[in-house]
This record gives sequence, structure tokens and C-alpha cells, in this order.
Amino acid sequence: MKRPGARGVTLMELLIAVSLLSLLSVGLLTGMRVGLNALDKTNSRLMDNRRVARAQRIIEEQIAGFMPLVAECLPGPERPRMKMPFFQGEPQSMRFLSSYSLAEGSRGYPRVLEFQVIPGENNRGVRLIVNEHFYTGPLGAGAFCLGPGPDPLTGVQAPLFRPIEVGPASFVLADRLAYCRFSYREPLPPPALERWVPRWVQPQWPTAVRIEMAPLEPDSSRLQPMELVAPIRVNKIPMTDYVD
Repeated sequence: MKRPGARGVTLMELLIAVSLLSLLSVGLLTGMRVGLNALDKTNSRLMDNRRVARAQRIIEEQIAGFMPLVAECLPGPERPRMKMPFFQGEPQSMRFLSSYSLAEGSRGYPRVLEFQVIPGENNRGVRLIVNEHFYTGPLGAGAFCLGPGPDPLTGVQAPLFRPIEVGPASFVLADRLAYCRFSYREPLPPPALERWVPRWVQPQWPTAVRIEMAPLEPDSSRLQPMELVAPIRVNKIPMTDYVD
């Protein structure tokens, strides 16, 4: 028997309360999910931007650490050693000696750097990789070269090098690119205009390296790979003895 003045909740009121609580929980969970997705996208975009900026900074530091080297090449077992400027410059390959390395920055030992453009994942676009080898001296660097000879494309007498090999130790500097190509600035005396060439066949070093890159899928909301021009601040003439 119900006592006078007692209060209760009907079944309909209980159902309405549970429904409102469920709707409120769904709204809160949806808001949290949207916020977490936005945070994840922001972090991903930030990391991509940092990766692009870091890759370009690494390339600039590697080229800035360029070291002039005259290597002692071993063209063959029956041929004598031959000295030649150590620099390979092709449209999609580049090799030189640098004081900057990925592991030790500019504080470690010199490295022989090998840049190579290779096909991207599933043959979509291209990627830029770099190999690092410890520098052990002019004779050790000579293991990468074949000595002077006629260039396969131009026929001009030029330093020849062994092909760059891609392996597990290759570091990917840039990926998902529509194209990536190198060009080299010739050391012309003033007032001549600067001239860029896609292959380096001269027995000296270029004054700058230009790397042209474009993303495979352009996205204006992200930092995109772009053209990079890095000067080579070396005015030493190869095969020349300098006296103090």
C-alpha cells in the first residue's frame, strides 16, 4: 500500500532518462573521436613537414661538406694507378667525398656519399637514396672509380665510375616524387652567365649542384619537396701542386 507523500519514477520516465544518457554518451564519444582524428592528422602533417625540411637540410649539409679529393684509381689488374678528381655527376647519380654524415653530422670521419634516384614503391614515382662509405684514403676512394675514359653518352674523355648499388643500408632522403634530377654549374669566368649541365665530364669540380624535385601527389597543405641549389665552395684546381 502506497504511503501518502511518497514519490516514485514511472517506467516511461526511466526509459527517457536512459535514452538521454545514451545520446549524451554517443555525442561525447563522437566529439572525442573527431578530436583525436584531427590531432592524428595534424601530427602526421607536422611529421611529414619536418621530414621534408630535414631531408633538404641534410642534403645541403652534405654538399656543403664537400671535400676536394684526387683519388688513385685502379682501372684493372694490369694497368697502373691513375689519379683523377673524385666527383661523379650524372642526371640521376652523384658521388663525392664529404665531411658530413648522417650518423655523426660534421663531427665524424669523412664519408664517400653516393646519391641515386631509384623507382618508388610499386614503381610509382621515384625516390632519392644515399649510401655512406667510410673514407680510407685516396686509394680506398679509387675503388669506386674506373679511371678516365670516353663518356658513354658524349664520347668526351671524362672520369668514369662504378655503378651505385642500392642495399639495406641505403637511406631514403625523399620518397613519393614525380621526378628527381641533378644538374651541375660550370665554373665560368665573369662576365659569362652561369651554365648548368646534366652530366659532369670536366676534370675539375662544379661550383654548385642543383637538385630538382616534385611531389608525386601535390598537396598545398603540406610542405613539398622543391628545387635545391647548394654551392660547392672549393676553388682548388685538381692535379695542381700548391706551394705555401
